[in-house]
Amino acid sequence: MHLLVPFASALSEAGRHTIRDLNLPNLERLLGRLQPAERHGSDEYSLTPPHEASLAAARGWQGGAGALPFAAHAAHADGIEVLDLAWGQLTPVHWHVGRDEILLTDPESLQLEEAESRALLEAVRDLFESEGFALAWGAPLRWYAAHESFAELPTASLDRVVGRNVDRWLPAGREARLLRRLQNEVQMLLYAHPINEAREARGALAVNSFWLSGCGRWQESLAEPVQIDERLRAPLLGEDWAAWAEAWRALDAGPLAALAAAAERGEPVTLTLAGERFAQRFENASGSWWARLRRRVSHPSAADVLEAL
Repeated sequence: MHLLVPFASALSEAGRHTIRDLNLPNLERLLGRLQPAERHGSDEYSLTPPHEASLAAARGWQGGAGALPFAAHAAHADGIEVLDLAWGQLTPVHWHVGRDEILLTDPESLQLEEAESRALLEAVRDLFESEGFALAWGAPLRWYAAHESFAELPTASLDRVVGRNVDRWLPAGREARLLRRLQNEVQMLLYAHPINEAREARGALAVNSFWLSGCGRWQESLAEPVQIDERLRAPLLGEDWAAWAEAWRALDAGPLAALAAAAERGEPVTLTLAGERFAQRFENASGSWWARLRRRVSHPSAADVLEAL
């Protein structure tokens, strides 16, 4: 059993204050039974967030930051034949244009319906196909494109960009020039699209751009099953610290309690906690009975572990 918890920590002052106020007895139990193993990540500016880097490592994928084949695997899961093509995920998004910056709104807040999503993809299809891209629809918030330029194109994960200025995270270099032009053309085409006019009339956000991520060719995955619990994502990205704390308490009372009980029964368990900079993997403690006992009474606190992420 391997549980991966993204967005387990935050770097903001409010986030750190929330961490210090959390009471997570089952996480504490686990930290007493497990020992640190691999650590993934670097800093909060890496194109690949730590939870994705940890998941890619668990799957045995090869590739640098921002160049891991998440799109190809998501397309395959959506029933698309990926073959040996280089895929990228095109997420329909809303860019909020301010005076000094352009912020990317969480796509989940669009509540995009299937019919709307399919129609918008068809509206932009010619722009992509005229440049040699192959397009496919997977889900309302998952469009896919295949193009040879995506084979090794580093792109920022959507989880890095939500709520932030997009300028810092846009792809750069020769391969990205065509992409930037397509983004501009898509924005102009969607500006007065009837679906967006209808959405705005009912108070919904317009779909006015896309975000490219997860580029690369399909790679086989190792057999290690990983359960991902994403309940901390939305409140952290929305900086709703009361909701984030409540989600942490529910996580501790549910999946972490079950994992702690399994560890106490002597079953093999793995826990990965991922923050904005690092993902720390924990596995069953080894060594002598005395060493394991010492760890149970002298392990780092949950707050210290989370703040180090």
